[in-house]
Amino acid sequence: MSKKLLITEKPSVAMEFAKALKINTNRKNGYLESDKWIITWCVGHLVTMSYPEKYDEKLKFWRLDTLPFIPKEWKYEIIPNVQNQFNIVQSLMQREDIEEIYNAGDSGREGEYIQRLVLMMAKPNPSVKVKRVWIDSQTEEEILRGVREAKDSSEYDSLSDSAYLRAKEDYLIGINFSRLLSITQGRSLANKINEEKASISVGRVMTCVLGMIVSREREIRNFVKTKYYKIIGEFGDENSSFKAEWKVNDKSKVFESIDLYNETGFKEEKKAQEFIISLQGKEATITELKKSKQKENAPLLFNLAEIQNECTKRFKIKPDETLEIIQNLYEKKLVTYPRTDARVLSTAVSKEISKNLNGLAKGYHDEEVQGYIKKMIDEKYPTNQLAKTKYVNDSKITDHYAIIPTGQGFENYDKLPELQKQIYKLIVKRFLAIFYPPAEYSKVQATVNVENETFYASGRVCISQGYLEIAKSNDKKQDKQSTENEENVEKADDTSLEILKNLKKGQKLNVKNYETKEAETSPPSRYNSGSIILAMENAGKLIEDEELREQIKGAGIGTSATRGGIIEKLEKIKYIDINKKTQIITSTNKGEIIYDIVYSSMPDMLNPKLTASWEKGLDMVAKKEIEPQVFMDKLENYINSKFSRLVVKI
Repeated sequence: MSKKLLITEKPSVAMEFAKALKINTNRKNGYLESDKWIITWCVGHLVTMSYPEKYDEKLKFWRLDTLPFIPKEWKYEIIPNVQNQFNIVQSLMQREDIEEIYNAGDSGREGEYIQRLVLMMAKPNPSVKVKRVWIDSQTEEEILRGVREAKDSSEYDSLSDSAYLRAKEDYLIGINFSRLLSITQGRSLANKINEEKASISVGRVMTCVLGMIVSREREIRNFVKTKYYKIIGEFGDENSSFKAEWKVNDKSKVFESIDLYNETGFKEEKKAQEFIISLQGKEATITELKKSKQKENAPLLFNLAEIQNECTKRFKIKPDETLEIIQNLYEKKLVTYPRTDARVLSTAVSKEISKNLNGLAKGYHDEEVQGYIKKMIDEKYPTNQLAKTKYVNDSKITDHYAIIPTGQGFENYDKLPELQKQIYKLIVKRFLAIFYPPAEYSKVQATVNVENETFYASGRVCISQGYLEIAKSNDKKQDKQSTENEENVEKADDTSLEILKNLKKGQKLNVKNYETKEAETSPPSRYNSGSIILAMENAGKLIEDEELREQIKGAGIGTSATRGGIIEKLEKIKYIDINKKTQIITSTNKGEIIYDIVYSSMPDMLNPKLTASWEKGLDMVAKKEIEPQVFMDKLENYINSKFSRLVVKI
């Protein structure tokens, strides 16, 4: 009797597939088997690319005359410590009773790569059909849908091509440029860091991220605070008054004056005081008055970068730890697929979102969240019109939609550690907030004219909390601080608003006082381990060339699955330090020396433009917009041209 073989990325996932497919047979050595199905698993990567010495023993030694190393035929090998599991998977693939193989690896580029390598090395019977299971969560319903709708493996060939190219690119850039710089600059580095010998690690993504961190660190270090002086006017009478800030305009007596630091202040306090004296006795008039209602919608849903940044801020944990936790929530069927760049839902999912909401209402026994759900029901907030909102956009989804709760898996919830429960609650609250009405504000903006000098005042107060009711911190200390701050701001704004609301255009005002207010410029903030992930995701925005920035729009550096690992590696090789308590990142002395070495030889490796453009190229391969060979040719040309220039320079 013929059977179907299904291969997952790890044993725990295999167990979920077995439950969904009702395979109750006892576990065998490395697989499960029933009348119709065999389920086995990888344990992460089973196959890896061979090091240069496997091509030629001489390449074990790092020498300039053997570089650049670009294989014509690529070699791969089984990772020794997982050889046994590979042998089991291979023997199952080659069984004569197997008619179909289901690739149920992680639903992303890296997951595709892991399984394709196994298929390539295991050499199953050519007559066997290979299908791809692609799922967004590990609920039983989604697993069964994924198996039922599994497509022919060839549908994912372009994704596979992109995955192979990504690995080859990282391999070629890492090996060639790490060896080149280690040979030519290693001794100099060793002397500078007082070590006997030193090697230099270069990576397509890693070196670019190091560049971002060192550049920011030096910007902060070299920053010189500059004081300047603003002009504040107080208008009104003894009973009520409001303050407004002066800003230069083209009719001002100091327009384009060398005394100005910027459009709102003077370089010297003396000049600011002289300006105030020139205003004494002049009439003040309201020349513009704008009253408006503002609406503010809930933020978009979490993708991996956003939740990693949020967890670093709230819980002071590293991005890798956040990913590990959300991966566990995913495997426990509580949330959807974590390694996603999308912050919106698909139209198809939005039509069935009531299942997620009903599941939360019935199964998630959290008093605060149940209160929010009850209000949604009592107030009849529409949940069936999501497709018409900004939270649903098929064009902004590549592999997977945003991270949301499945409304299932609560049988696993009570056993979760407290931190995992808190992160789950964060995801739930961000999800529920999109069904709440927008927050509403009342705002008044007033422009005061004093002999062609303009002062601006505004007041804003929240008149309806809307989604803000739910978008609160889970951290009680943080909540208390936030609430106190919000109350103080609201009181101040409320007072200003009432005064400003009663003003009329053309109204003459008494001038109570003018004063100078000292201000100073601030250096940029250091990255923390969460904000650097967001910076990597949005690296395309750092590109100065407008045309190129538009061309690689949406291309970050690295992928949602790999960014945390890059930060981890930079810390491990001591190029950066991460403060354990605050997660603030600083570059080390060694990291800055490496930066200078790379900058003097191949500065484009430090520029997000290069890395983001490579990432865009990989994406174009995956979308069949360019042929894989086109990408490979460009990569080889880049490496060869770099070596031609650098070796001559040396």
